[in-house]
Amino acid sequence: MGIVNLTPDSFSGDGVASDAERAITRARAQLAAGADLLDLGAESSRPGAIPTSLDDELRRLLPVLEALDGCGVPVSVDTYKPAVMRAAIAYGAAMINDIYALRMPDALAAVAESDCAVCLMHMQGEPLTMQQSPDYRDVVAEVRDFLAARVAAAVAAGVSPQRLLLDPGFGFGKTLEHNLRLLRHLPDLSVGGLPFLAGISRKSMLGSITGRPVEQRMPASIAAAVVAAQRGARILRVHDVAATRDALAVWSAVERA
Repeated sequence: MGIVNLTPDSFSGDGVASDAERAITRARAQLAAGADLLDLGAESSRPGAIPTSLDDELRRLLPVLEALDGCGVPVSVDTYKPAVMRAAIAYGAAMINDIYALRMPDALAAVAESDCAVCLMHMQGEPLTMQQSPDYRDVVAEVRDFLAARVAAAVAAGVSPQRLLLDPGFGFGKTLEHNLRLLRHLPDLSVGGLPFLAGISRKSMLGSITGRPVEQRMPASIAAAVVAAQRGARILRVHDVAATRDALAVWSAVERA
C-alpha cells in the first residue's frame, strides 16, 4: 500500500498539502514503484496533530481521488469522518481506513450502506494526546479484545466480515515496548482469521531503535515491513514502495527455495 499524504504537516515530511497536482504525481510515482493499492490521507493523524476541518479535508481529497479514478489499483481513503467516508465512496474509493475503527457517530452506517472494504485500527486516546502516557495491563490482549469488539459492531451494522481487515495501530497510543510486543505477537491478535494491515513505515518507534531522524529511516522501515510480513501481515502501508517490494521479493524467494 503506497502512502500519499495530502496534508501540510505529515510526520514523514512527504505531505503535499493542498497541491492536487503534486499529490497526483506522488500517487502515480507510487504506482510506478509497484504499489498494489494507494492510501490517500487528507488529515494528519501524527501524535499531537490538530484536527482538520471537514471542508479542508474534502478540498484536499476529492480532486485527487477523482483524478485517480481508473488508475488500475484500489484506492483507500484514510479518514474517520462519516461525511468524508460517504464522499470518498461516491468518488470511487475502494476502502475506508479508519483510525477510530468506526467509533464516530454515523460511521458504521456510512460504510454499511456501501460495499467498500474497511480497515479497523486500534488507537488508545486521540492523535492530539495519544502519546502522552500510553498505558496497558496487557497490550496484546487489550488490542485483540478491542479489535474483536469493533468487528462485532461492524458485522452487527451490516458490514460483511469479508470486507474487513485489521490494524493494531503501531504508534497510536503505544510506547516502543508496546509496539514491539504487538509486532512480535501479531498472529495472536487474530480475530476470525481477518487479514492484518501493518503501518510502521518511518514511524518514531524506528527512530527510537536506530537513533535515525525520519528522513533516514528507510532501511529500518523495510526491515519492519519484512518482519510484519513474516508474522502474517497481508497489507504493508509504506512510503518506500519499490525498496520494500525488493526486500519482500528476496524473503519470498528464500521461502520458496
